Amino acid sequence: MPISMSGVAIASFEQTLGALSKILDKAATHCTAKKIDPAVMLQARLSPDMFPLMKQVQLTSDFAKNCVGRLTGEPPKFPDDEKGFDDLKARIAKTLAYVKSVKAADIDASAEKDVTFPIGPQQTLTLKGEQFLVHFVLPNFYFHAATAYDILRHNGVEVGK
Repeated sequence: MPISMSGVAIASFEQTLGALSKILDKAATHCTAKKIDPAVMLQARLSPDMFPLMKQVQLTSDFAKNCVGRLTGEPPKFPDDEKGFDDLKARIAKTLAYVKSVKAADIDASAEKDVTFPIGPQQTLTLKGEQFLVHFVLPNFYFHAATAYDILRHNGVEVGK
C-alpha cells in the first residue's frame, strides 16, 4: 500500500510538535528548579550565528502550518510575538489544531500541484506538492525541531537521548 501525503504530513507534524510541547514543559521545570530566567533559556542558541530556541520553535510551527496551508490553499499567519514557554506551547497547540482541521483528501490531492514558496527575501521556488513536502518541508521541519531539542539538551534540560 502506498504512503499517502496526508499520512506522512499529519503524523509527522502531530508526533513531533507534541513531543516539542512536552520538552518545553521540561525546560520550564528545569528553569524553575535551577533558578534560570526562562528568557535566558528562550534566547539560548548552539552557535552565535544560529537562531535561538524561541525562533527554532516558531520555525518548526511555521513549517507545519505553512506546508499544510500551501498544499491546500493559503496558510494562516501567526505573529512571532511569543514571550515565554506557555506562549510557545499555545502556538504549537494552535498549529496542531490547524493541521488537524484540514481534510486528508485535500492534502493527498495536492501531490502534483505547483507550490510556490519563498526561499529568501526576494526569491521563490516552485515544486510539485509531493516534492515540496518530502524534499523541502520535512527536512526543515525536523531540523528546527531537533535544533530546539539540542539547545535544551546543551543547556542541561533532561530531555533524554
